[in-house]
Amino acid sequence: MTHDSRARRVQEVSVTAAVNTSAASRRRGVRTLPGVYAPQHDTHLLLRALARETVRPGSEVIDLGTGSGLLAVAAARRGAHVTAVDVGRRAVLTARLNARLARQRVTVHRGDLADPVPGRTYDLVLSNPPYVPSPLGPPPRRGNARAWDAGHDGRAVVDRICEAAPYLLRRGGVLLMVHSELTGTEETLRHLSRGGLKAEVSDTASVPFGPVLRSRLPWLRGRGLLDEHTDEEKLVVIRAEQP
Repeated sequence: MTHDSRARRVQEVSVTAAVNTSAASRRRGVRTLPGVYAPQHDTHLLLRALARETVRPGSEVIDLGTGSGLLAVAAARRGAHVTAVDVGRRAVLTARLNARLARQRVTVHRGDLADPVPGRTYDLVLSNPPYVPSPLGPPPRRGNARAWDAGHDGRAVVDRICEAAPYLLRRGGVLLMVHSELTGTEETLRHLSRGGLKAEVSDTASVPFGPVLRSRLPWLRGRGLLDEHTDEEKLVVIRAEQP
């Protein structure tokens, strides 16, 4: 095992318990298997944004990186035909379980973003992707940290979603994606705009640092991403619409 892989493993062990014991994950009707990203502040900020969107019965929705499936279930409750995708086997099982517990029909695939459903388009694309900048280099291909680690700039998955969004959205379709301001809000808006979408920040929230960011404070401050007096992370919801 290399030094980097040892460091990654130590980091995973130190933060995963805290991440997976979120109070949100214990809310009625929501379950998360060990190793699955539990609903956090970012999940609920995206849920709030979803609640403001018009979701017509029969509309097509896809949730990229579904995790617990909470967002997918929320869309299904409003009558949408929902597809959910995650790379993690346990996440797929968790999302299916939560859909069944909620008595909602959600089609859950294991795969990378929209790869399992090539060529399809949607009225609404939801995503709470990995977005945390990592000192450990490229995102891990396995292990718990792949739910949050997103390369040195935190954009390894965000940029791919920005690139895919114009092809996934129908005319009038909307992307709702949440990430940290550390990931680069303006870069996300520019990337989506280059693809012909009308992009804006639709919601924000400042929340206390979670266990992952707390474990990386010296590195983040060393890079100038945080100052010494900052003790909160700003989350943003990006809304992008296909004209």
